[in-house]
Amino acid sequence: MAHFGRAVEYGLHVLVTLASARKDGEFSAKDLAEFHGVPPEYLAKTLAALCKSGIVEAVEGFRGGYRLHRAPGDISFLDVVDAIEGPNKRFFECKEVRQRCVINQGSESSLAASGVCAIHAVMIGAEKRMREFLASKTIDEVANSLERKRPHELKVAADEWLNSRSSSKRLRTK
Repeated sequence: MAHFGRAVEYGLHVLVTLASARKDGEFSAKDLAEFHGVPPEYLAKTLAALCKSGIVEAVEGFRGGYRLHRAPGDISFLDVVDAIEGPNKRFFECKEVRQRCVINQGSESSLAASGVCAIHAVMIGAEKRMREFLASKTIDEVANSLERKRPHELKVAADEWLNSRSSSKRLRTK
């Protein structure tokens, strides 16, 4: 079972790409979707959520597109999750199964069904730790790690592809 939708994965990949790309370039949602092989309509919605949260900014006009609005080191994975999934999304939803347990049915005051569910308490702790971990990881860390691990020829190919998209906008406007 996935805890986060595919939009979180798409958003994280796009942010790492923007962090690694030319600093003066903006890229259309269509180009970013093509680069990552994801549905353009879906990525456009993801970018809109990231834009609304102030993580990316949209540059309007013929030469427009998307670029980072904040420094990659200032964008945590939790920022991205909260921007796309919403800050109140819970990783675990307790359905109070213990209330329906056969030994608790018909009982007006059951000690077994009072207070915070022990299972829910464990899951709350796990969610807290996961949020702390996601808050400690930044887009910059992952972009830098990728730069170190990626073979040189793949880096060159990615840069050329992205630069051709950005350059083609500039050439058409001259």
